[in-house]
Amino acid sequence: MDTTTTRLDTLVIGAGQAGLCTGYHLKRAGREFLIVDGHDRLGDNWRNQWDTLRLFTPARMDGLPGLRFPGDPTHYPSKDEVGDYLETFARHHQLPVRLGTRVLSLEKRGDVFVATTDTGTFVADSIVVCTGSFGRTPLVPDAAADLAPGIVQLHSSAYRRPDQLAEGPVLVVGASHSGQEIAYELALTRSTTLCGRDTGALPFNTDSRRGRAAFPLVLFVFRHVLTRRTPMGRKEMLEVRSHGGPAMRVHTKDLLGRGIERIEERFAGVHDGRPQLANGRVLDVANVVWCTGFRQVFDWIQLPVIGEDGWPREYRGVVEDCPGLFFCGLSFQYAMSSMVLPGVSRDAAHVVHRIVERRPAPAAVPA
Repeated sequence: MDTTTTRLDTLVIGAGQAGLCTGYHLKRAGREFLIVDGHDRLGDNWRNQWDTLRLFTPARMDGLPGLRFPGDPTHYPSKDEVGDYLETFARHHQLPVRLGTRVLSLEKRGDVFVATTDTGTFVADSIVVCTGSFGRTPLVPDAAADLAPGIVQLHSSAYRRPDQLAEGPVLVVGASHSGQEIAYELALTRSTTLCGRDTGALPFNTDSRRGRAAFPLVLFVFRHVLTRRTPMGRKEMLEVRSHGGPAMRVHTKDLLGRGIERIEERFAGVHDGRPQLANGRVLDVANVVWCTGFRQVFDWIQLPVIGEDGWPREYRGVVEDCPGLFFCGLSFQYAMSSMVLPGVSRDAAHVVHRIVERRPAPAAVPA
């Protein structure tokens, strides 16, 4: 491992949309900073999703500061288009990004933070952690290990397309966004069952004419009503962080129309090598796709800032218990919109404002 030590004003960990937006606002504020990311190419956190994934927001709403999203403003960008756009955004704004750099530990020594990576050590006055809305560690029930060896299992993070699965019926576990969309796709080629609690739904499909007309109002609610300052927003935050958001593109009627068996009973365990639901029903399937979400894993942050629920103790990305430590891109960092491209820049701007407010002039960097 490289033993080089680099001194910075601010280190941004993660080069997704949150990290790049943070970099954009830091550059505008005249700060010295570096963005590090473990991927070998910018945008790969998006490219490494299932093939047919598309945004829920049209391109006209998806541009980040200073660069519109390319193409037809009414189309819903694919995951590869988003990855390419983020790469272009970093190049357009000449943001300093070091790829292939994974942070192994973060600690605080006196007034500075020390981030140890697999390419060297960084010492910084401020740290912004931008490692994903819900975390990147797949959350799979322990009982999954008891399924018969012949049953193909994939977590949604590893699912790309139907031909990864074996012939025969499939059970999709988890009915939030990914579960509904993946089940809807799989039903074209095999018998599909979707189980899991109902996470709610918008009253229209975002792709429909009605949805296109109404979505600006929905985004307004996501930005200004469902926030951590309102009782409704705080309640929704707990729901979304625990169970995922409401259906937006694929609704129950769409699932039923494609012949999917929709069961609200939850996965409860394994009986004789087969998945069993909470009502005792045992399903004879050849495949299980776990759309059960992710968990935040911050064990590399060696600071007492993570709550019992696994989430950082922050408000709007500011960790009051540890001056100089910030987060950006978290689910409901401030509002429902924090999780989508149209909302991330506001959160990043607030974090950078607090960085500048804390230390108006960058610390002197030794030659």
